[in-house]
Amino acid sequence: MRWDGWGDPAKATGKLPGGVKLLLTAVLGHRPRRAEQIALADVELTTPPLDAADVRALAAAVGAEHVRTDHEARVLHAGGKSTPDLARRRARTQAAPGAVVLPGSEAGVATVLRVAAERGLAVVPFGGGTAVTGGLAPDAGEHRAAISLDLRRLAGLERLDDVSGEATFWAGTRAPAAEAALAEHGFELGHFPQSFEFASLGGFAAMRSSGQNSAGYGRFDAMVTGLRVVTPTGTLDLGRAPGSAAGPDLLRLFLGSEGAFGVITQVRLRVHELPAERFLDAFTFPDFRSGADALRHVVQAGTGPTVIRLSDEAETAVSLAQVGSIGKALAKGCTAVVLHEGPAELARARRAATTAVLTAAGGRPASRALAESWEHGRFDGPYLRDTLLEHGVFAETLETATTWSNLHVLRTAVTEALASGLGAAGAKHRVLCHVSHVYPTGASLYFTVVAGLTGDLAAAWEPVKARVNDAIMTAGGTISHHHGVGTDHAPWLRHELGEHGARLLRAMKNELDPAGIMNPGTLLTRT
Repeated sequence: MRWDGWGDPAKATGKLPGGVKLLLTAVLGHRPRRAEQIALADVELTTPPLDAADVRALAAAVGAEHVRTDHEARVLHAGGKSTPDLARRRARTQAAPGAVVLPGSEAGVATVLRVAAERGLAVVPFGGGTAVTGGLAPDAGEHRAAISLDLRRLAGLERLDDVSGEATFWAGTRAPAAEAALAEHGFELGHFPQSFEFASLGGFAAMRSSGQNSAGYGRFDAMVTGLRVVTPTGTLDLGRAPGSAAGPDLLRLFLGSEGAFGVITQVRLRVHELPAERFLDAFTFPDFRSGADALRHVVQAGTGPTVIRLSDEAETAVSLAQVGSIGKALAKGCTAVVLHEGPAELARARRAATTAVLTAAGGRPASRALAESWEHGRFDGPYLRDTLLEHGVFAETLETATTWSNLHVLRTAVTEALASGLGAAGAKHRVLCHVSHVYPTGASLYFTVVAGLTGDLAAAWEPVKARVNDAIMTAGGTISHHHGVGTDHAPWLRHELGEHGARLLRAMKNELDPAGIMNPGTLLTRT
């Protein structure tokens, strides 16, 4: 990926769609102008590389060629891909890990952790580098320095059990490579978060990822049937058999652990046969409330869509503006996208059942082109975010979840917190929202914020985000549905878990990582 942005540099054109430019002028009063960018070679690192003794000790574990202290490698591993991350990454001076270490075996991971503990080095596991809550910051905590433990060499399909429908992958496998390997055997995982093109399977597990097909196949943690995890105090092989009642499920402890307890090295996953048929549809609703109620009826009826998502009026407008429909973009209304797939007859039956529920709830079938436009660009949102940043427009996302009965209360609380926070900063703004993950009892809310913040963007956004996090806690939402905790949300995790829950997590970390080398400050605050 780009060192100072998202994704494939060839796709980062830096050009704003004409409709988006018009909307920016209408909403923010902003005329986009390209800002000057700094070159990677011109970045000045404030943290030194590891000393020679540290490098020799790590090289003995993984090979000298797999311990990198060069400027480029360190800059490329200096953080994640949130807007504050990128704001810091685009500064002339920034922190970076002291070295990037690339183990090629589970034994190599274990040796690196032992060396790190002995030499007082913090370890930040690094999969695809797509995290957005601060968990990839090269924070050494109380240790001498931090190293980035890049798992790209621990990659590939280890085993496919086509009878049981299970596949075992090394954790550094990128999602597209995993799907390609499974497709050769007629299977797929079907996990497609927005980070799909670059994220790793180990990262999905560590962050409790949720993909766009979650309505049909569940979250990533529901797909995981087994893990191997190397911790500073030993290696765990978890997930012996489906439906085991042999005590508490320790496997779940590491789903969402974000590298704070150890390093996930292998992931065993539930897979399914490639779908024979796909039906993609779009519906419109007069407003967000009626659309959300329709989604609730669908999931509670169990009609079985693979994807079902609802964009509010503002997000619908931006989506239309990107394809040049500026007149329609200024009209009112919400759009829902629905996908059914699977065996042909079953997919058809599910589609008919979902359509009946949505139309009974006030939905109107809309042009399939709306759904096709979403599917065509469903991994491209971060590119638009980066282009906006390059033109001096702040853009960021945040997410939460709650019950259906509390959904609109939470949406209002978050929207008002954003409005008051950005208003205090003197920034005109637009807030977009969608529902893309649904459950019988509730749903997620995913917000996109576009604002006229200026100056130090990370510093300007911090009090606004804190205000939003407080509002989420007060309104009964979760601090994260799928972005994770990282360092950005760690202070609020204690609020969500309660003091006793936070102490339990701390006790588990002390057992698994007594020297505290694993990703300091992530998941758990230091106090």
